[in-house]
Amino acid sequence: MGQVTIYLDDERERRLRRAAKESGVPVSRWVAALIEEKTRTEWPESVRELAGSWDDFPDAEQLRATQTPDTSREPL
Repeated sequence: MGQVTIYLDDERERRLRRAAKESGVPVSRWVAALIEEKTRTEWPESVRELAGSWDDFPDAEQLRATQTPDTSREPL
């Protein structure tokens, strides 16, 4: 398991320690969870479960049926 050293000013260290304490986890676990959250490469399961949950949302075919031609672009 790797180790990382970071340098924080006093205010940021105080906020980090408070956030970890309020979460009830050690500082290292709090930082590891933040890194996991910010570097995730997949949608969380809670987001994937939302697929298809809106009955009144139009499907792709309905959206394409109402498309209008795109505006002409200026030449480059």
